[in-house]
Amino acid sequence: MIALFYILAVVACCILLFLAAELLIGAISRIAKFLGLKEFVVAFFVMAVAGSLPNLFVDVSAALRGMPELAFGEVVGGNVFDLTVTMALAVLFSRNGIPAKGGTIQTSAIFTIISAILPLALILDGNLSRVDGAILVSFFIFYTIWLFSKKERFTKIYEEQEKLPPLKAFRVFIADLGKVILGLASLLIASNLIIGAVSDFSSQFNLPIALIGVLIVGLGNSLPEFYFAISSARKGETNLIFGDLMGAVIIPATLVLGIVALINPFTISDFSIYVLARAAMFLSAVLFLIFIRTDRRITKKEAVGLLMVYIIWLLAEVFKNYRA
Repeated sequence: MIALFYILAVVACCILLFLAAELLIGAISRIAKFLGLKEFVVAFFVMAVAGSLPNLFVDVSAALRGMPELAFGEVVGGNVFDLTVTMALAVLFSRNGIPAKGGTIQTSAIFTIISAILPLALILDGNLSRVDGAILVSFFIFYTIWLFSKKERFTKIYEEQEKLPPLKAFRVFIADLGKVILGLASLLIASNLIIGAVSDFSSQFNLPIALIGVLIVGLGNSLPEFYFAISSARKGETNLIFGDLMGAVIIPATLVLGIVALINPFTISDFSIYVLARAAMFLSAVLFLIFIRTDRRITKKEAVGLLMVYIIWLLAEVFKNYRA
């Protein structure tokens, strides 16, 4: 009964995170349109940043409370989920797969894979120091500079918004700013509730915090980009899918984890819990890159392959910990 209570508490908080992020995504998207931002800016920097806010709040809270395994595991688990389940279901909900044409997507895919693997390389010594954090943040800045140096990435305008009288449009803009504040407050509350529930749950049942971070919190924080990718796929918005998905991998793995390390460097003494997660992360990253660069399209058969990677990893994690 107690286990069920904690599980329901974490699930409820993850739902609150999802709803808050969804509120932020809608509001920030309209703000971007009001300010005249282009499509890729909205997809990568607005949608993905809004979707990554739960990661930032949860991971910083976890690090400050002395639970770095939760922060690191959440990023790894979220990235595996995004590169496999989110990408796969977006493809399966599309009509004929998702094309990955253009130098922007092809090169960004390489940056995405490096971002996903870089934290795993930096923490091989068991520490994620402030120097490591600076490297992660610097990589994000480097990618941002590279991104903005290519003007053709901003030539396509985001979908035309409804024409409103200037005064009414400004009122909608102010209302969206209020929604952003409300969404951020909800994220703060939900993230702290998750940390508390996870801490109590792990202490009650002696479960590894890292495992909970990888399988539960990482999945919960990936729901915003999961929902957005599927919605975009059904509408045929390919650029939005890749912009949001790549941002959802790059931002948590570099900017978010880098900020966590800069605020509170941490050490992970036991890496045994991450053996399967690291293997799944590496395999999903390699397959994602291969599928994107093969015929510059992710087909539905390839999507099933990505989905199977996550299912096998999930079953392996459950079986390993059940036997333990």
